[in-house]
Amino acid sequence: MRGGTSRGPFFRSDWLPDEPDERDKVLLQAMGSPHELQIDGLGGGHSLTSKVAIVSRSARGDCDVDYLFAQVSVNEKRVDTRPNCGNMLAGVGPFAIEQGLVAATEGTTLVRVFNVNTNSRIDVQVQTPHGHVAYDGDARIDGVDGTAAPVRLNFLDAWGSVTGSVFPTGKTQDTIQGVDVTCIDAAQVMVLMRAADFGLQGTESADELDSNTALRTALESIRREAGHRMGLGDVSSSVLPKPVLIAPGVSPGSIQSRYFTPARCHRSHAATGAIGVAAATVLAGTVAFDSRLAADASHVFRLEVLHPSGAIQVEIEKSAGTGDGSEGIKRASLIRTARKIFDGTLHLRT
Repeated sequence: MRGGTSRGPFFRSDWLPDEPDERDKVLLQAMGSPHELQIDGLGGGHSLTSKVAIVSRSARGDCDVDYLFAQVSVNEKRVDTRPNCGNMLAGVGPFAIEQGLVAATEGTTLVRVFNVNTNSRIDVQVQTPHGHVAYDGDARIDGVDGTAAPVRLNFLDAWGSVTGSVFPTGKTQDTIQGVDVTCIDAAQVMVLMRAADFGLQGTESADELDSNTALRTALESIRREAGHRMGLGDVSSSVLPKPVLIAPGVSPGSIQSRYFTPARCHRSHAATGAIGVAAATVLAGTVAFDSRLAADASHVFRLEVLHPSGAIQVEIEKSAGTGDGSEGIKRASLIRTARKIFDGTLHLRT
């Protein structure tokens, strides 16, 4: 399935081995890793097309299904289940309904998803006219051609879900290797940096940034130190935290963001990353804080995260009197789309 601007196979958990090491061996074979082209599997030779969603019926009373996301390395024999992926999440609701894990209702079906990676809940609204999943529609997201049915993702408690705090270092800003950064855990674990501090505008293309070897080396060095400060330990073999370069947008509530996966710049943007960047723009003291929004008294902000392929609109609801960490964000939502590409039997090597 394509979920948002990502793609990968969706499995029910009972289709895979229970033991994590054996499960990961299957996933590596399924994707064709390690190989730069993933020629012997389903992967597309890029981190955005080397993702896996594992879905099961939830035992939790307030959730319908559990969703475990796995990032399968392209060039290494490694499967990482520490991060989350909001783009692949867009396919979880349709998959769960079509697999009989959730009963469809007329018009729209709410699928309550527990994200195993981050121990958080996301409410997913799926279009189900006549009780069947609709993939066709008028919603358009940048980074994907054409239109499709909208899938609304409502993130309810993803604030500090991995590290225990929205600001895991205890500060809204730190200085790492002479660069001001914000280490944040809000739907995604990231280290935010101003593009200007690297002599950049923040509007560069992904190819420009990927070809800048000195920049990538600097970002990786900062990312590793940030990981230690955030309590994640040695992150050299993990994709968390994600390094992100930000710059102010032209209008209030818009922000330029260049999100790294972490070795390469995302061709568009991670959905969870967009929520984290948007959250940082409304929380005072961060490197992304937009003071032009400070006078807004509604506590609901409609923000635009600008990326190499366009933009993602994010709605953030703050709690009253915010700016003090985990109490700051109440809810975040955005629209994604999904498409079922095929279903069938995957043949593994024996």
